Amino acid sequence: MKAQLAPQAQHFEQLPNVGKATAADFRLLGFSHPFELIDQDPLALYERLSVLTSARQDPCVLDTFMAAIDFMNGAEAKPWWHFTARRKQLYPNI
Repeated sequence: MKAQLAPQAQHFEQLPNVGKATAADFRLLGFSHPFELIDQDPLALYERLSVLTSARQDPCVLDTFMAAIDFMNGAEAKPWWHFTARRKQLYPNI
C-alpha cells in the first residue's frame, strides 16, 4: 500500500512512483529508509547511480527521484511525469 503522507512511508516501495527497481536503486545508493531521502539532491543521486552502475540512466529515473524526494520533503504525491518539464528546464542536457 502506498503512503499518503511521508511519515507513513516505512519502505521505499510505499513511496508513490517507487517500485522494486527504484527501491533497489535507492538501496544501491546506500539508503535504507525513505526518511533518508529528505533534503537529498535528486541530480546528485542520479549521477551517482550512473557511476555505480557504469551506465547512463534513463531521464525518467531522475524524474522519479525528484518525485520521491519532493514527497518525502512534505509535498503531496504527484506522478513522476509531473517532474519531466521541470527536469528538462533545470537539466537540459539530461
